Amino acid sequence: MMDKYEYKVYTYDTKGVFGGKLDKTDLEGQLNKFGDAGWEMVSCTSSNQSYGSTKSLVFIFKRKKEF
Repeated sequence: MMDKYEYKVYTYDTKGVFGGKLDKTDLEGQLNKFGDAGWEMVSCTSSNQSYGSTKSLVFIFKRKKEF
């Protein structure tokens, strides 16, 4: 039987009026919580706003479904 997976999308909002300010310690803490819960990050992308500023980071995680 093939493995089955579940997926989770997590959006991390950057700080600052125009975005683009990243709290590395906070982000690492959030990502480690997902890792501790068995989630593996498979993709990450940024959502840009005007003039290329990053407003948020979007992470996609997966883990095997438990039966």
